[in-house]
Amino acid sequence: MKPVSRDTHRHHRLGATFLVLTIAAGCSGNGGRSDRATLLLDPSNPEWTRPSPPVWHARFETNKGDFVLELVRDQAPIGADRFYNLVRLGYYDDTRFHRVSDGYIAQFGLHGDPRVNAAWLNRQIPDDPAHGSNVRGTLAFAMSPEPNTRNTQIYINLGDNTRNDVEPFAIFGRVVEGMEVLDRLYSGYGEESGSGVRQGRQGPIVEGGNEYLDRNFPLLDRIIRATLAAPEPAQPWATGP
Repeated sequence: MKPVSRDTHRHHRLGATFLVLTIAAGCSGNGGRSDRATLLLDPSNPEWTRPSPPVWHARFETNKGDFVLELVRDQAPIGADRFYNLVRLGYYDDTRFHRVSDGYIAQFGLHGDPRVNAAWLNRQIPDDPAHGSNVRGTLAFAMSPEPNTRNTQIYINLGDNTRNDVEPFAIFGRVVEGMEVLDRLYSGYGEESGSGVRQGRQGPIVEGGNEYLDRNFPLLDRIIRATLAAPEPAQPWATGP
C-alpha cells in the first residue's frame, strides 16, 4: 500500500468538518439536532429531499478499505438528490454488499434494520432519463424493468458492462479513489446472497436485515459508514452519449 500523504490526512479532516457542518445545517430547521434513528424510519421527512451540490463526493469506509465516489447532479438530478441524502443522513452505515459478482458488479443499499427496510419499501423515485454507459467504475441505481422503481440500492460496475446500456440506466457517478477496494470484495456467494432487484429474491434481507445476512452469508463485506467528502474542484468526465 502507498503511504498516506499529509494531503490525504488534510482531506480526511476537511471531510469530517464538511459532514458536521452539513448535518448541522440540515437539522437547523427542525428545532435542533434530529435523531438519526427517527429520520431513518421517516422517509417522508423533508430532510430527505434536499438538493445535492452540482458535483459532490462520498467516502465509503469498508472492512476492506475506503473508496470515494464522484457524483454529478446534472446527469441524473432525481437520483443524485436521493443518493446525496441517503449518504448525508447515514442510511448506508453498517450495511452489507449483498450482491458481488466478480468482474461484473457490486451492489448495496438494503438496510441492516428490518424496520428501516419496511419504511423505505415503497419510497421509489421517478426515473431520470437514461444517461451514460456502464463502463468499469461507474454507478447507477438498481431498478426493475418497470418504470419508476429506483429506491435505495446502488450498483457499481466492476468491469466493462456496456452490454447493459440497452437498459435505461442513468449513470451519474464514478469511483475516483479505491477501485482496488471494490475489486477485493468477497464474491463467493454470487447471486445467492440476495441477487438484484428484478430477480425478486431479496425478501429475506428486507425482513431480516443484517442479522439474516450475517447468519447465512457471514463473509459478505461491510460498509462501516458513508459520509460526504470535502468538496474538491470538479474534473470533467463523461460516461458516453
